[in-house]
Amino acid sequence: MACMSGRTDWLTLAREVLDIEIQGLEATKTQLDGEFVRGLTAMAECKGRVVITGVGKSGLVGRKIAATFSSTGTPSFFLHPVEGAHGDMGMIRKEDVVLALSNSGGTDEVNAIIPVLKSLGAVVICMTGNTASAMSHLSDITILVKVPKEACPMGLAPTSSTTAQLAVGDALAVCLMEWKAFGKDDFKKFHPGGSLGQRLALCVDQLMHTDNLPVVRDTVTLKDGLKILNSGGLGLVGIVDDSNILKGVLSDGDVRREVCCGPFNIDRPIIEVMTVSPRRATIGDTSACVLDIMEQNEITVLPVVHEDGELVGMIHLHDLLGKGALRFSSGHSGDAG
Repeated sequence: MACMSGRTDWLTLAREVLDIEIQGLEATKTQLDGEFVRGLTAMAECKGRVVITGVGKSGLVGRKIAATFSSTGTPSFFLHPVEGAHGDMGMIRKEDVVLALSNSGGTDEVNAIIPVLKSLGAVVICMTGNTASAMSHLSDITILVKVPKEACPMGLAPTSSTTAQLAVGDALAVCLMEWKAFGKDDFKKFHPGGSLGQRLALCVDQLMHTDNLPVVRDTVTLKDGLKILNSGGLGLVGIVDDSNILKGVLSDGDVRREVCCGPFNIDRPIIEVMTVSPRRATIGDTSACVLDIMEQNEITVLPVVHEDGELVGMIHLHDLLGKGALRFSSGHSGDAG
């Protein structure tokens, strides 16, 4: 296929792109100041998790930063801001620190949830190229990551800016490793590839919860369901009929949406509020298959049923990954919501 622009000096262009990105990293290096240290300190002293949020390319960078943090001794997960606004804010604890990413600092989806995050008690750090932005003003700490220009010739596609975000994320991760004296033995504990692979090969019925399941009949009220949701410890209630066939589920997110949609009536029948035909695992499914369902749908707990729909258990993300085997800090445990 002939090049539509007629250009042929591809190595020259590629090197120009790399030069622009290197210039962006050089600029970012000189910008690091006391705010970086303040953000690092908040993360190092965090008693909960470091939660990363962002959308678009910044969101993709955020997922990588969260993965790097988690594998190097800093408990972390990625929160999509849109999902956060629709129930996933229940994963946030007052002990958490949030790192919000946006080059412009004007990302509406992220800025909309920052006041809520702060009201929950979380410290909010933003990484942005604009200290005069709404995000910077809303956040407790601002880490400036501003590049001279994008490598994209139109200046539109995030290129240099996302490279700089990723590099500063790596800088934070390495500093946190040094702060916590995270060594080779710790790294091995956090990367039990062989044992994790064996665990994910197990069938879901070998790992699921079966005792004292948070379950209610489909004839009860929302009030009854809330009591079980609050005490169940899984963030989910299964709703069944007389034959124990799963008819729906009630989650923290369902309750929040109900509250936001209008008058909240706890005496309503639970079937009017529940999620009908929810995602589920089936006896015999491998743990790896169930993990895929959770990842694709950004959920942390699933009901487990027989082929005929009878509820027999529940499985949490922690059960799949080996809760208790992967320890991020001594003496602390946290619930992912």
